[in-house]
Amino acid sequence: MLRSIKYLAAPAAVLAAAALLTAAPAGAHAPETARHAMHAHGGVPAATGGNLAYGGGPVVTDPKIYIVYWGSQWGTGSTITNDPSGLAPLQLSFFQHAYGSGDTWSNSVTQYCQGVAVGTTQCNGVGTAVGHPAANPVAGTWLDSGVKAPNRPGQSAIAAEAVRAAAHFGVSGDNVEIIVDVPHGIVPQGFKTQYCAWHDHTTASGGGDLPYTNMPYVPDAGSGCGAGFVSGGGINTANEGVTIVGGHEYAETVTDPAPSSGWLDSAGAENGDKCAWISSGQGASTVVGMNGANFAVQSLWSNNFNGGAGGCVSSYVSASNQH
Repeated sequence: MLRSIKYLAAPAAVLAAAALLTAAPAGAHAPETARHAMHAHGGVPAATGGNLAYGGGPVVTDPKIYIVYWGSQWGTGSTITNDPSGLAPLQLSFFQHAYGSGDTWSNSVTQYCQGVAVGTTQCNGVGTAVGHPAANPVAGTWLDSGVKAPNRPGQSAIAAEAVRAAAHFGVSGDNVEIIVDVPHGIVPQGFKTQYCAWHDHTTASGGGDLPYTNMPYVPDAGSGCGAGFVSGGGINTANEGVTIVGGHEYAETVTDPAPSSGWLDSAGAENGDKCAWISSGQGASTVVGMNGANFAVQSLWSNNFNGGAGGCVSSYVSASNQH
């Protein structure tokens, strides 16, 4: 049985991060080819790689999200006490609302599929489509307070925690996304200066494939990872990067769970990369309503937008009703 997670109220606090404006341009990739990173806000990305094309690998047909709060720095037992910006409840609420007809933001991923020829750019109902949850996709949360997260965790340590969490939940496979939430004050290698978050895959203890996301404590990066990027909508702008960054990684995971074998453009960019940090015009980041709650999100790349020319959209009801 999964332990329930309790949250204790704490005042919001976001650290200044003006130096992040000199970070790598948004949309660029980290040097590692096996993982895909959302880089710190440093400018409007150049979506020069054309439409996404299928690489022959899996997609996520039935998304299930599992969140692990890594380390005793979050709190003890099953109670989160160290979450000054409220990342945990905001993130959880965001994913709990990402389903059904009330979520037209992430629905654009359903145009992508598996089981078609490599190089395909329009599935047109052929193959098996990326799934859009009919109900709350969060299948479990766990405060892993029995360990202490290292101060500067690298990729191998984060992957190991994803494997540990998967064993706790008893899951594996490409329909699983393990989100490793790093606690406040811990700075994974490259966080703030190179990226805001990234996703990759590893092998679960039972041998199955395991997609996972490295989710640092995004509010610690301030404006470099989305604080204040979108205004209006009745949300707390100080921590809106939590959903902008988290949504970016989710949309990329379901279309490319085993990077880089799913859907990418000719430059290696995924559907989130191509639309990151757009501040105005078509595809600008915005506040969207999802099943009765408002969240800040970035747009996502849609191959069938604009008559098949492609573009960034923040609402997708169907190929003929998107913007």
